[in-house]
Amino acid sequence: MGGGVAKAGPLAHISEFPAISDLTPRGKRATTAGVNAKRWFPYVCLALMLVAEIFLFRANHERDAARADLRDAQQLLHDTQAKLDGLQSSSAGEQTLEIANLRKQNEALTTKVNVLQNNLSQLQAQSQQTADHLTTARTALELQQAHLQQLQAEQQQTVTAANTTTCIANLHQIDTAKQEWALDKQKSATDVPTIQDLLPYLPGGTFPVCPDGGTYSINAAGVLPTCSIAGHVLSQ
Repeated sequence: MGGGVAKAGPLAHISEFPAISDLTPRGKRATTAGVNAKRWFPYVCLALMLVAEIFLFRANHERDAARADLRDAQQLLHDTQAKLDGLQSSSAGEQTLEIANLRKQNEALTTKVNVLQNNLSQLQAQSQQTADHLTTARTALELQQAHLQQLQAEQQQTVTAANTTTCIANLHQIDTAKQEWALDKQKSATDVPTIQDLLPYLPGGTFPVCPDGGTYSINAAGVLPTCSIAGHVLSQ
C-alpha cells in the first residue's frame, strides 16, 4: 500500500505536461499554414514581371518603329519644301501646277508627321507606365521574399521552443518513472535503471523520444535525466 501512495505524488508532479505536448502539433500546423498561404504570392509577382517585361519590349519596339516613320516623314517634308523653294526659277504655269501638287503632298505629310508625333508620345507614355509597373512588381516581390524569410524564421523559432518544451516534459516523465522505480524496488540514489525497468512506470508503457532527435541519458536515481540537445535541460 505504501508503494501505491508514493507513485501518486510524482505523477501529479508532471500533470501539466500533456497539455504542453497537445499544443505543440497545433502550433506547428498554424505556423505552417501561415507560411503556405504566402508561398503563392512570389509566383504571381514573377508572372506579372514577365508580362510587364513583354509589354515593355513591345512598347519599346513600337516606339522605335514610330520614331523611324517620323524621321522618314520629316525627311519627305523637308524634300517637298526644298522642291517648293526650287520652283522660283521655273515658268509660271509649271510653278502653279507643281506648287499645287507639292502643297497637297506637304499637307498630307504635315498631317502624317503630327499623327506620328502623337503616336510616339503615347508609346513613350505607355513604355514609361509599363516600366513603372515592372519596378513596382519587383519591389513587391522583394518585400514578399523578405516577409516569407521572416515568417520562416519565426516558424523555426516556434518549432524549436515547442520541441524544447516537449523534451523537458519527457525528461520529467523519465525522472518521475525513475523515482517510482527506485521506491518500488528499494533502490539507492546511485542505482541506474534501464529503459526496460522504467517502461511500467511511463505513460502507455513507452519510453519518450526527443522531438529534435536527441539522446536521453537516464542516469542514476539521484541524478536528473539529461538530453544531448543543447537547451533541453530539466531544472531542479
